[in-house]
Amino acid sequence: MFWVLLLLLAWAVAGTACTRLCLAAVHAAAADVNAGREHDLTLYEAAFLSGGPRRVADLTLVSMARQRRLLLARTGWATVVDPRGRDDIERSVIGAIGPEGQSRIEPVRDAAAGAEAVGSLADRLVRAGLAVPDGARTGTAAAVRQVQFAAAVVLVLGATALLMPGAADVPRHLVALWFGLPLALTLSCLAIARVEIHPYSRWASPAGQRLLGTLARHTAGGDDRRYLTTVAVRGVRAIGEPDLRAAFEHREPLRRH
Repeated sequence: MFWVLLLLLAWAVAGTACTRLCLAAVHAAAADVNAGREHDLTLYEAAFLSGGPRRVADLTLVSMARQRRLLLARTGWATVVDPRGRDDIERSVIGAIGPEGQSRIEPVRDAAAGAEAVGSLADRLVRAGLAVPDGARTGTAAAVRQVQFAAAVVLVLGATALLMPGAADVPRHLVALWFGLPLALTLSCLAIARVEIHPYSRWASPAGQRLLGTLARHTAGGDDRRYLTTVAVRGVRAIGEPDLRAAFEHREPLRRH
């Protein structure tokens, strides 16, 4: 009857994993109930939720270039025309370019993305329930992986029980049936999770994703606002001007020593 101990172990593994998945799903749903209501996304917020800190830096560069306050050359250089930033993120971009007023675009994008102003924007979005906090995006995924592992463990334990000589006093189909119950539990949890649990993007929570989905329908403020909204959501690939797009796509050729 040693197979009974294996069956109890299978139930313990399956039950623990499924309970963790249920708790993770409930926690995510509870945090998402009222998040984002009555919140109008700014362009910076839309950029962060769509592409993270680097997208915010790209949007700022494009916006300032369209206002002729920055010159972005197709050779990959940024030149400051107006050194007065209108907000903290613009001042971070100007500071990243440096006191000489000129720098390559790529390091400016990296420095601006890591600036304190973008970090503060991220914190505000997390507090509003619109952005995924550090580590939280992996909670539900880790629980799903644990249930997948539990299903594999149940299969191994069941196969071991069927191959044990001590199971001969019980018909093999009954042993398989008993182990089929915890296996069915794990597979059912995985199926429900696939349908019911909201997938998180890398940056936006489900509430943030809903706001992004309605952003295009509620965009006002003229063609320039719509253009920058598209860049915020889709990134630099949405830039319409060939010269401006080339400025972001330019890469220095590798030097041979």
